[in-house]
Amino acid sequence: MTNDARVIAVSRKRAHGVDKPNQLMIRLVAGLGVEGDAHYGATVKHRSRVRANPNQPNLRQVHLIHAELHDELAALGFHVTAGLMGENITTRGVDLLGLSQGARLRLGDAAVVEVTGLRNPCLQLDGLQPGLMAACVGRTPAGDMVRKAGVMAVVLAGGEVRAGDPIAIEPPEDPYRPLKPV
Repeated sequence: MTNDARVIAVSRKRAHGVDKPNQLMIRLVAGLGVEGDAHYGATVKHRSRVRANPNQPNLRQVHLIHAELHDELAALGFHVTAGLMGENITTRGVDLLGLSQGARLRLGDAAVVEVTGLRNPCLQLDGLQPGLMAACVGRTPAGDMVRKAGVMAVVLAGGEVRAGDPIAIEPPEDPYRPLKPV
């Protein structure tokens, strides 16, 4: 996490599907997510979670992926660009996977999101490129699974977010809580 933390790209898609087209700007709305995105709303929008319980709070309003993952995947022979894996915000210079649950990210001038947990890589990634899902999963030296497909967040303060916007990280006041899939 450095002072050079930046938004690299912003993406949204009205319909469900893995890839999200890049935009010049996205608007975050407090308590709801990315205006005009399929996952916009106070209650869960992920299709399998809606089937289980459509009244669950939406802890997955905004999906963030670190561009460093794209670099890692490119070294393995995958061609991944911003938005392709379904993220709304592509970052550089932020250790997203190392953040504590409850960490806040200030994006640009006004928007603030709170990290709720990890995105679980899904089989839809293999529809983009065979083997992509497995490449987004690693192991620690102790053998524990590492989910690399970014983090999920909720919007605390709305605002416009653009590529090039700075990112400020605000750790939570409570002790560090490792991220778990949401």
